Amino acid sequence: MSRAQVVRPAGAGHETLYVLLAAALIVLLAASVVALRGEREDEQAIAAHQLDARRDLNAAEQGIHTDLWVAVEEIRALHEDTGVAPDAQALAEEGLPPFVADASSQSRGNPQWTLLGNGAYLGRSQDAQVAGSFLLILPSAADAQPDIWLRRDSSALAPDALDHDTLIAAGWRQVVTHYDAGVTRQHRH
Repeated sequence: MSRAQVVRPAGAGHETLYVLLAAALIVLLAASVVALRGEREDEQAIAAHQLDARRDLNAAEQGIHTDLWVAVEEIRALHEDTGVAPDAQALAEEGLPPFVADASSQSRGNPQWTLLGNGAYLGRSQDAQVAGSFLLILPSAADAQPDIWLRRDSSALAPDALDHDTLIAAGWRQVVTHYDAGVTRQHRH
């Protein structure tokens, strides 16, 4: 006696339902991860007289700005050694960017640096189309941050005073740096 076993074909409806449920679960999981870990809009607002070093400066100006930040420590060390602030010529002789006249300074507007009597350095750009003129104000306290200002026209003269109101009235704009969660991501909307 032979016995026949009837095997019914599996219904495609149940398999399709399971695949769709798994796909929906994956999409929901991915959406929740993106929502929780997505880029935050926590940028700090800057004042009208300020420029953001990351977004508002062109490449040449960013290079000068970075060089000035690096130069501050060397200027402080030279000031401690000699007791007086080194003039721009001494900084150029030390080979300290951006004070030294080299190929890099040529491509950045060829600024001509001078030490102002009030302990600040003025770098007047020779080509305002390439980069603006910079003003580096060293703080009196050793642990304080320097103040860097930019003026993009060709008539950047030494300011009468170094207080914020005088500089703003003379057309200078303070360069500020804010590092936030999106420091490496720049999205212009």
